[in-house]
Amino acid sequence: MAELTQAEVYSPRTQPVWRTLLCWLAFLFQIFFQIIRALAHYPLLSFSSSSSSSPSFKPLPSLELQEQHDLPSDSALDIAATDCSTADGQPFQKFTVVLDLDETLVCAYETLSLPAAVRAQAIEAGLNLFELECVTPDKDGEGKPKINYVTVFERPGLKEFLKQLSEFADLVLFTAGLEGYARPLVDKIDMENWFSMRLYRPSTISTEYREHVKDLSCISNDLCRVVIVDNNPFSFLLQPLNGIPCVSFSAGHPHDTQLLDVILPLLKHLSEQKDVRPVLYEKFHMPEWFQKQGIPTSCWTSS
Repeated sequence: MAELTQAEVYSPRTQPVWRTLLCWLAFLFQIFFQIIRALAHYPLLSFSSSSSSSPSFKPLPSLELQEQHDLPSDSALDIAATDCSTADGQPFQKFTVVLDLDETLVCAYETLSLPAAVRAQAIEAGLNLFELECVTPDKDGEGKPKINYVTVFERPGLKEFLKQLSEFADLVLFTAGLEGYARPLVDKIDMENWFSMRLYRPSTISTEYREHVKDLSCISNDLCRVVIVDNNPFSFLLQPLNGIPCVSFSAGHPHDTQLLDVILPLLKHLSEQKDVRPVLYEKFHMPEWFQKQGIPTSCWTSS
């Protein structure tokens, strides 16, 4: 009887303690779940400047910015002054497509920090992935280069996109990534040697406004039929009339269809133009967008 009385006395105190503990565990689980969801949007080697982008900027599949103005007169003169004409009946000069790597064609995560939930979601959705060993500039205790283990997810439709694109365009890979990371990655996705040229971070330049800028003049002196596809528009700030700003890709968007449904048809259309720049200007009005970011027309180059 004494034991029963003791249990009755302590029971009301014990139940609130357990309830409080369960509430705390549920709260911590919610925080952990939110962290896992957020990690899906932060690839390992990203060079985008989305935090600096204007809210009015709309990448593909949108066709234009919210506010449109006339093209600045000096830029209009640059286009008009460039002779892209060919003799009657003669084919156009080759069409060159410059492709960014991270968040445009693939996304990569440090393997040890990749949440299991993100991997499981991507695999369940059918994303192609592979593991990679990347040499870094850092040294270990013995003075040897450190190795990073990376998990890479291919953007849906990547191989078919490159295959079809290579049928009517000369492909160039241009990444701000270090060669020790990017070269073995591109070897994996380009076993058919679709890329005629590969350019890494040393080929980028620094400007007053951004670092790791991709100057297309290192690829061709004539940019009439050269276009760059990049999720970071600041990469092509020197030639804003040649850029296609695409939606960033991450493992958190496993059902992305941009490559085959949006970008490929646009590139096919551009391949039929003598000069890609008037078409791209009408679609994106990138010069105005760059001016809103405080980048003057004086820093642009044209060929």
